[in-house]
Amino acid sequence: MALITAYWGLDGIIVLTTLIITAYLYMTRKFNYWKKRGVLEAPPTPFFGNFTDCVFLKRSPGFLLKDLYDQGKGLPCTGFYILDKPALLVRDQEFVKNVLIKDFNYFANRYGSPDVNDRLGYANLFFLKNPAWKLLRTKLSPFFTSGKLKKMFELMLECGDNLNTYLESLKLEGKGMEMEIKELAAKFSTDIIGTTAYGLNVNSLNNPDAEFRKYGKMIFTFNIIRGFEFFAMFFLPNIVGMAGMKLFGKDATAFLRKVFWETITQRMKSGEKRNDLIDILIELKKNHEDQDIGGFKFDGDDLVAQAAIFFTAGFETSSSTIAFTLYELATHPEIQDRLRKEILDALDETGGKITYDMILSLPYLDMVVSETLRMYPPLPFLDRTTVETYKVPNSDLVIEKGTPIFIPMIGMHYDPEHFPDPYEFDPERFTEENKRDRPSCLYFPFGDGPHACIGTRMGLLQSKLGICTVLSKYELTPSEKTLIPMVIDPKAFSTSPMGGGLYLNIRKVNTLHAN
Repeated sequence: MALITAYWGLDGIIVLTTLIITAYLYMTRKFNYWKKRGVLEAPPTPFFGNFTDCVFLKRSPGFLLKDLYDQGKGLPCTGFYILDKPALLVRDQEFVKNVLIKDFNYFANRYGSPDVNDRLGYANLFFLKNPAWKLLRTKLSPFFTSGKLKKMFELMLECGDNLNTYLESLKLEGKGMEMEIKELAAKFSTDIIGTTAYGLNVNSLNNPDAEFRKYGKMIFTFNIIRGFEFFAMFFLPNIVGMAGMKLFGKDATAFLRKVFWETITQRMKSGEKRNDLIDILIELKKNHEDQDIGGFKFDGDDLVAQAAIFFTAGFETSSSTIAFTLYELATHPEIQDRLRKEILDALDETGGKITYDMILSLPYLDMVVSETLRMYPPLPFLDRTTVETYKVPNSDLVIEKGTPIFIPMIGMHYDPEHFPDPYEFDPERFTEENKRDRPSCLYFPFGDGPHACIGTRMGLLQSKLGICTVLSKYELTPSEKTLIPMVIDPKAFSTSPMGGGLYLNIRKVNTLHAN
């Protein structure tokens, strides 16, 4: 005799059906949340909301948000669902300005978050919550002043010389060779971050076994597991702790903790001063050692977390910018020739030497890099959450506390209303006149407002140095492996080419210049 009917099999079917119906009703209970509030919402799918393809890593979250942006044309915002959780996509320029700048205090925290016990992931400046974030941001900002960057540039030039020496060793005369440009750019950026921020001779350009490059590559190798971990941290933060996920991965976390804590300890013992990030972290430890701000302490993993995030974010964003710029130049030879001429003319005036002032004085280089960042922003969206209930100005819409807010940067960057023919690589969009005529909060590859990337100027400086070093002596053309058109990897969370690699032919050009 079964429990419900006369047959165990039938009982099992009844119980399973009941469980499925109960789960269905639970996971769809909030659907129509936005419709009830007068906000257009994208039709969700039970259990997955609007993220079915993203959960299964078939589509990049950035491009899903771009699709939602396109579907809401003419509206200030649209609603969608992360599984069963209502979230809001902000698409109007004024609304974006309110979130990022005018009403920042309501949106000071990111929605995404690593596990609170993963201190290297959770306690760094990128993810840290207020009020600790505000204090830490203020304390770290002096590292990125113009004066500091100018001093750092001498160290960057040494890495530029190493890049030049490495390329010379490959004997790229004649037909040249096919090269994985993203890896070249990543090694160059890794060496710059190592020497300028931490006083470490990383030397990944000349050492194929360099540990910093090994673990850096490990962090941003987007296989199925890493892809889902990054997706969960930004869109499903509540499950991150239960699954034991770590922002940098288990092995890379152990390496970063070891090497940076050893560097901090050694520097404290020696008393050596280099005016770099390590010096700032040591000062923070000394001046705030007993201070606890919402669980954040200026010691241990919380301190090391700042070194870890500057290393990972610093090399990945810059290497991506360099690689995508060289890709677009390879596929647009007329733009490449014009930029090379600007660089060589500037080198004529400096006696063949790249200088800090020279890098900043190249308008076409700035236009080219700006256009690259429009098409390939390192992170294709911004995320925030309401820390208090917020009434949208000039609207009846009230956003409840804790609501995830997303700004589809790549959607706005590809909006033909603001950037005609958005899939065309056109540096002329960033002439001084066009920049002046464009409203704010339509183009923001490094974010905007108080939470904008603290290292933007440093990232742009090292990216431009890498581009100048390569382009002054070498020509880039597509190879058999070059992706044309570009395909973005749906498993990657940052903007990354399919498969992670970016191949181009590189050969030396005949010039009378040497840097």
